[in-house]
Parts: sequence; structure tokens; C-alpha cells
Amino acid sequence: MVVLAGFLGSGKTTLLNHLLHRSGGSRIGAIVNDFGAIEIDAMAVAGALGDSTVSLGNGCLCCAVDTSELDVYLERLARPDTGIDVIVIEASGLAEPEELVRMLLASDHPGVVYGGLIEVVDAAEFDATRAMHPEIDRHLALADLVVVNKLDRSGDGGRVLGQVGELVDRAAVVPATYGRIDPEFLFDCRPSEERIGQLSFDDLHESQPQPHDAHESHDHDRRDHHSGHLHTAYDSLSFTSEVPLDPRRLMGFLDSRPEGLYRIKGYVDFGAHDPRNRYAVHAVGRFLRFYPEPWTAADARLTQLVLIGSGIDAPALGKELEACKSDAPHTADEHGMWGVLRYVQDPGEGDPEA
Repeated sequence: MVVLAGFLGSGKTTLLNHLLHRSGGSRIGAIVNDFGAIEIDAMAVAGALGDSTVSLGNGCLCCAVDTSELDVYLERLARPDTGIDVIVIEASGLAEPEELVRMLLASDHPGVVYGGLIEVVDAAEFDATRAMHPEIDRHLALADLVVVNKLDRSGDGGRVLGQVGELVDRAAVVPATYGRIDPEFLFDCRPSEERIGQLSFDDLHESQPQPHDAHESHDHDRRDHHSGHLHTAYDSLSFTSEVPLDPRRLMGFLDSRPEGLYRIKGYVDFGAHDPRNRYAVHAVGRFLRFYPEPWTAADARLTQLVLIGSGIDAPALGKELEACKSDAPHTADEHGMWGVLRYVQDPGEGDPEA
């Protein structure tokens, strides 16, 4: 579950629509605006969106409901029979992100895992928005990843990117136009071919007839023209190791990761430091969590990581990860995992500062 926040008009809905259309076969559930819970599936694309919306009236999510009410709507989307892979919460443009994150971390729903706060910034209106609402600086400092949107409308996009970079607290900053970012920056996309016997959202979108309105056709063509170019905006690194990683060395690597490194995902084998579990790792910008999972007999004892970013030195990062290897079991000690365990969320944790 990821939270999508940002001031009014920053492009949150445009970004969400982009994620829905480029979900890579994943089914996305969304809680949007005036707290309508929407299950995004083939029926929704066919025109049944209104029937899948539950409205709780006006107001920001952080003050319109309490945690128990939020759990009710999360339960509706997170039931196994819905087949939803990820939930995106689009907050009101006037919501308080810190309070919303606190609510989510205090949730009692066992099937929902918090995945980070994404702030969307309107590059064209950034100066005016900050002048009118100085609290925007505080919101950016809380973010795990910042999408600087509408760069095509800004006469000084480079300066805005630099300013945002100075305001964030080690969060990654992603430039965008029309809300187009790779969904893999936010969550793992399920391959479309896994949806055997069922149309994915992507399939239905591509099968829709071309719009007749000239302006809509231009926008549609422009989106299609750029849709295959996402790979030009970022670099990726795949890392696999049959040798376990040393937890202290890995945490040193993660603590010093460059700002352009948007996303880290995969599994880590810490060997003798914890022979019973592998550790799923999920990082979006500065947000980092480890999730211990028991090894099964079918699991190959490997570390497998994917790193995605912009302007990163992939070969250098690969060498740093190589330096994290450690196949000496006698070096494992009771304190070695402490750095990792700081990022394993306690089931009862309700404070994002904990």
C-alpha cells in the first residue's frame, strides 16, 4: 500500500490514472479524493466505476475518518477474493500527510503493508504554492519519494528540481510530465501473462477505440508515443549472490545510497546471521522495510536484488554490493542483525518515527 499526496492540482489523479493504465498486469485498488473505495478491474474499465465507489462525503482522509473506519475500507479492497495486488491511497490535496501515515501504521489490518509516502509537486506552480502554503516544505521533508510533475509547463524546471532536492530528507526526486513514472518505482508489477483467462487493465486499455475528438486524439497519440520511452529515464541493476550478505555491510550500503536510487526490491540471504529466514526488502526513496520470511525447501538460498534509479552508477553500486558478501559463518554474532531489525516493522508499531 502506497500513499499518493500533494497539493491541489499537482497531478495526483493523472499519475494514478497512469499507474492504472501501465500496471503491468497488476490489479490496483484505489482509495481516492473524497474517500471513495474503488476496485479497479475489467468491469470498471467497461464503465462501472460509479457502482464501485463508496463516498464518505467531503473532507480530508486524515480527519474525515478514524483508523477503525479506514480498516473497514482497506478490508474491502484487501480481501483475497478481490485479487488486488496493491492499494494506492490518493489523499486530498489539503490532507496532512503525517497524520494519514500515522493512521495507516496504526491500522490493525493484517493483510495490508505500508509501502511509503509519495508527494507530487507541480513544477509550474511550485513557487506560488510555497508562498501561499509554507507547510509544503514540511510535507516534502516527510516524503519517501517526490515526483516533480508538469516539468513541461515550467520555465525553470532545473531550478525547481534543485530546490525540491534541498527540501527533502534523503528522498528520491523523480522528474515527470503528465504524471508518467514507471510503476516499478512504487510497487512490484505482476507480469501480464500471469493473468491467464482474464483481460488485464492494460489489455482493455489498448483495445479501446480511438477517441474521435481531435484534441483527445492528439493527447492519446502523444501518450502512446512516449509510453515506450520510460526506459530512457532510468537505469537498473540486477544483483544475485549465492554467498550470504553481511548485515552490517549491507546497512552501510543502504544508509549511503544515492538520491537518484528510487527503488530497491528483492530478497536477502544473511546466512548464519539468521539461517531460518530470508529477508524481503522494499525501498521507495528513503523508505526502507525488511520483511523476514521462513525459508522453504523449494527456495534457492540466494540474494536477489533489483535497483532502479536515474543518474546512478550501476557498475559502482554492483561493486559495493559485491563487497557486502560474507561467507564466514564464524563472524555472525548476536548484534550483527540489529541494523536490519530496526527496519522490520513491529506488528504493534503505530508511530512512523519509531
